[in-house]
Amino acid sequence: MKVGVLALQGDVPEHLRALATIVPDHRLATVRRPADLAAVDALFLPGGESTTIARLLWKADLWRPLGERIAHGMPVLATCAGLILLARELAPCPTGVNPPSFEVLDVTVRRNDYGAQRESFEGDVRVTGLKGPNFPGVFIRAPRILAVGRAATPVAWWNDEVVGVRQGSVWGLTFHPELSPDRRLHRLFLSDAQRRLTRPKGRSRARPR
Repeated sequence: MKVGVLALQGDVPEHLRALATIVPDHRLATVRRPADLAAVDALFLPGGESTTIARLLWKADLWRPLGERIAHGMPVLATCAGLILLARELAPCPTGVNPPSFEVLDVTVRRNDYGAQRESFEGDVRVTGLKGPNFPGVFIRAPRILAVGRAATPVAWWNDEVVGVRQGSVWGLTFHPELSPDRRLHRLFLSDAQRRLTRPKGRSRARPR
């Protein structure tokens, strides 16, 4: 399995450093062009500035092919801004205009809903399927998941709030696992992605609704 990180803007180096500890060099790639995307089997959508990332996806001719790969079951882990770009519905944001979205993850999200940069924080996150202690979540200008639709399943909680969901092969997190030294979430996602990619051809992959 070849693993890619969308490398147009945001915390790309942090994801690459996190993945370098668990993915061989020849199996890890940056994605900046359609040809890069075609060469990977699973993708990380990093945090950053969602409007800027959306604009750069269009400029790089990646918007349509990325949407098609997601629709056909490519495993994707999206963090923070990446989650915003996948959400089915974006609630009005008082600090700016919402970016376009692929509308594949059945959640309603509001950008920057935990506050500005100075209000960023760390918190213990409970994650379904993660063995050991709670995950050290890093929340930076984080979006908030306001509602989870029937097609998505909550998988991560900070206190009583949902901060992570899954829908088929797509994962969306409001926090930044790559900014923690803990690699369990990256491993959990990659393990699930590998299982999906090695299923017998007769079995269909789960897809976003």
